[in-house]
Order: sequence, then structure tokens, then C-alpha cells
Amino acid sequence: MTEQLKTMTDILNKVKSYNRIVITRHVRPDGDAIGSTKGLCRILRLTYPDKEIYLQTNDSSDYLSFLGPDDKTIAPELYNDALMIVIDTATADRISNSYYNQAKELVKIDHHINIKPYGDLCWIEDWRSSASEMIAYFYQTFKSELKIDTEAATYIFTGMVTDSGRFRYEATTGDTMRLAGMLMDSGIDTETLYSHLYLEDFDYLKFQAYVYKKMKITENGVAYLYVDNAMQRKFKLTTEQASEAVSFLKGIKGCIAWLAFIAMPDGTIRVRLRSRFMTINELAEKYNGGGHQCTCGATLHKTSEIKLMLKDADKMVADYKANNKGWL
Repeated sequence: MTEQLKTMTDILNKVKSYNRIVITRHVRPDGDAIGSTKGLCRILRLTYPDKEIYLQTNDSSDYLSFLGPDDKTIAPELYNDALMIVIDTATADRISNSYYNQAKELVKIDHHINIKPYGDLCWIEDWRSSASEMIAYFYQTFKSELKIDTEAATYIFTGMVTDSGRFRYEATTGDTMRLAGMLMDSGIDTETLYSHLYLEDFDYLKFQAYVYKKMKITENGVAYLYVDNAMQRKFKLTTEQASEAVSFLKGIKGCIAWLAFIAMPDGTIRVRLRSRFMTINELAEKYNGGGHQCTCGATLHKTSEIKLMLKDADKMVADYKANNKGWL
């Protein structure tokens, strides 16, 4: 038995041994966080109808509200003899559940670099395109025991397609596509799903056009944008929509890194970092963040830090270009 299979088997055995299971994810959830948790929750409910299985989180996503709400809040004392499963959450401080420490045992399932380990049992595969891909693989491995339906498959597929950039990012593999195909065989309505995910309001398209006017490029090729509070009010943006501005900066020839700085309601500045060819996660880690090598996030506490971070990013790009060939 491989180490991977042993860990997955241990997780399945933990699930079997508990009557109450609580599933959660990271704060400010994206498609992967929501898809993986709702997908696993649905699979376990179908497979073990006599168990108490809850999806418990502190926040949600307007963008993905079409997938339905999470469960109503349960009493804190119910955590005491429960198994907690945390998915797609690199560090404990980003867990979207105030009571995770009260659970009897905690399982971590994640595809981020394991910088700050936590949990009693961890399954980490940082080469995977998404945590949802891991849940799909978990189901495939134990499909003789586990049950799935169209609803569960749709949740998981949503996480896979969003976190892989519609299966374009570097972490997408043949295994990713095979697992996606397996899910599609469950009858997913991709036309309706993609309409929910990718159709835009007219005001948001105007925001996209505005971004192209306001974005800037550093000397060595870092594209960047600061979406301040005034810009968010002007275009009636949620913080989720504002954060998606980073996707408008990609595809610029010569720019192998791009950053979006988003003013948040609590006064912090959320940073979304992206790159191609070169890795950028070390820069995120320097500024209170982390994630994947080419897709990560950070948090700043004052606007003066934006200039410092851009200076560091520009130097990283300059060094990479000076010492590597093949970038465009």
C-alpha cells in the first residue's frame, strides 16, 4: 500500500468510526473551497444516511450562491465528540469555523504547500489542481463503498473547473481531466453551470473596461492594479468581484507576474498574485500569505506596503528574466 492510499484509507476509516462529522473550509471561499466541501458532504450523506454530517462555516460567497446555502449553525457542544474535516485551507488561521479546536479529531485535506501543518491526520497533495480534484480522486478510489449523484458531482466539478482556470493552469494533468470526465458522466448540466459562473452583469463589464485603462506595468514587467473603495463603489462591486480583477491582467506579453490589490472592508488590503514560468509564492509568504507556486495571496495592512511589494515583485521578475530563457 502506498503512503497516499494509506492516508486516504485512514481518513475513510475515521469517517466510518464517527457518528458526527463537521466539514469546513477557508475564509472568503472560492469555487474550490465551496465545491470540495459541499461535494464531500453530499457524498458522505448519500453513503452514510444514519450519520450526522454538517457543513459549518463562518462566511459564504455571493458569486457561488447558486450552489445553495450551507447548513444552519449547530450548537457548539456538538463539536466535542465530532470529527472535523477541513478542506482547501493551508493554515489554521484561515479556517472558516470558530469552533474547529473543539472537535475531538481534525483531518486536513489540502492541495496547498504545507507551510504550517495542523490537524491530527493530514492528506496533502500540493501538485493537484484543486482540493476538489482530491475529493474526486477520493471518491474514485473508494467508489465500491462511496455513493455519488449529479448534485455531488456538480459541486466537485465546479471546484475543479474554477481552480484550474477552466483546465488551463499548469497543475492541470491528464488525471485532472480523467476525473472531470468521470464527474461529467454523472449527468452534470455544464451549460447551466457555465452560465452561472461566467455570464457577467453589464456594470461588471464596464469595470473590466475601466481596469484596462487603470492597470499599470513596472519597469521589468509586473502588471498591477489597486482596486480601492471608491472604485468598488463606482461599479457596485462585491469584494469577490473586485478580487477577480487579477484575471484581467493576465495575457500581457512580457509580463510574467501580475498583482491585484483589493481594499477590504476591515481596512486591510487583499493581494492576489499570479505568475507564469517563475514562482511567486515566496513573495506572498513575505507579506502574510502563501499558496501555490504561481497562484497565491497575501494581506497588507497599509497602502504604503503596496509600493514595497511591487518593488520586490519587480526585482523577482528582473532576476528571472536575466537568468532564464523561454519566457514570453
